[in-house]
Amino acid sequence: MALTMLNELLIEDPNPPMLLYQVSKTAQLDTVNYQSCFMQGVFAHFPEILFIHRTYNPVGKVLYTFLVDGPRVQLEGHLARAVYFAIPAKEDAEGLAQMFQVFKKFNPAWERVCTILVDPHFLPLPTLAMEFPAAEVLLSAFHICKFLQGKFYQLSLEQPVERVLLTSLQSTMCSATAGNLRKLYTLLSSCIPPAQLPELHSHWLLNDRIWLAHRWRSRAESSRYFQGLEVTTRVLSQLFGTTPCVEQGMASLLRYMQQNAGDEASFSLGLSPQNSRTPLDVSPESPKAEQLVEARIQRSLNAICTGPAAQLCLGELAVVQKSVHLIGSGSEKVNIQILEDTHRVQPQPPTSCSCYFHQAFRLPCRHVLAMLSARHQVLQPDMLPARWTAGCAAGLDNILGSKWSETLDKHLAVALLTEEVGQLLQHCSQEEFERRYNTLRELADSWIGPYEQVQL
Repeated sequence: MALTMLNELLIEDPNPPMLLYQVSKTAQLDTVNYQSCFMQGVFAHFPEILFIHRTYNPVGKVLYTFLVDGPRVQLEGHLARAVYFAIPAKEDAEGLAQMFQVFKKFNPAWERVCTILVDPHFLPLPTLAMEFPAAEVLLSAFHICKFLQGKFYQLSLEQPVERVLLTSLQSTMCSATAGNLRKLYTLLSSCIPPAQLPELHSHWLLNDRIWLAHRWRSRAESSRYFQGLEVTTRVLSQLFGTTPCVEQGMASLLRYMQQNAGDEASFSLGLSPQNSRTPLDVSPESPKAEQLVEARIQRSLNAICTGPAAQLCLGELAVVQKSVHLIGSGSEKVNIQILEDTHRVQPQPPTSCSCYFHQAFRLPCRHVLAMLSARHQVLQPDMLPARWTAGCAAGLDNILGSKWSETLDKHLAVALLTEEVGQLLQHCSQEEFERRYNTLRELADSWIGPYEQVQL
């Protein structure tokens, strides 16, 4: 009867989705894999960051919900970001490998997944790493927040202490700067009994890789993000997590998806108004969308810049094309990370970046070009100084000779090194900090004098 109901729901769908299932010897659903045409299109357009949420029902079966995440995703609706539902036969390596393989078979864009966000209790990480070898697996900020909330309640803390911790947690999640995370870490260390502190895994708060995938959001965006995921996970729990019958839970979920198909109307491949500078016509059906964008950027470089400038920028573009980059946009600044380097881009003209290349040449660097690529934009004349525009420069040597100096070279090198050392010192343990600080102290003393005269 349950399978008949599922099939009837599919027949009613004007665009038949993909539904694969296996039935056990007792005529019960053993595995399920579901994806509508709309869900497949959303994932094809936003495959870079995948968020995985698990919902358990009373008999221990688990529903895996795959959602798209990241700064490019501007979808409204409780389950508008859901791109796949699956129930594995078992949560072991074999069962999960089969589930991921089915997902990849129907979604060729899986090869473009750069980051996968999971909950702290997600144990089959080796299977995930094997099926998505190019992706980085990170704990999600949302799941860490829910984990800490649960721990605060379990510890039966005094009411004022619990209230302070919950308020601080909420505030920090909406502004996950390194300083705020460090303050929350210190607060936990002072409020939680030492014997119970290890249960909270507070060291997660100091892992900058986790928060880099979330920090690009403004306070308002973070608040909406957490509220949206809260509603999404509650809907999944109500539809699937409250009934022991897998078939009934899946039927309720699919019926909900059909009744709320209006959410699909909000799916727009266009960018938000603040990002609408020279948008390109790119559809989710085009597997070469990124190559098309980069080709147009290359043409705009050749058209606007002098030959030497275009040559320098094309070298930067080649790095973008070969690198995994994560882009987060705020109202005034854009955070760009390419591999291990992090820099701040100001998209409004005159476009600028904190990296070495841009500071030296005032040309669009790899970080600016990565931003343009992600926003489906091309280079504009007001993004570079007049001396680099076509017809204004004699040659590369003349411009570099007039602008470049050994002093500038040294200044930029020292500034970048200082920033990198500062970041390392901020995020290491106290013991490691003391060791590194003492090393720097000895080096400074040997170069420029004793401690009484020099403040490091």
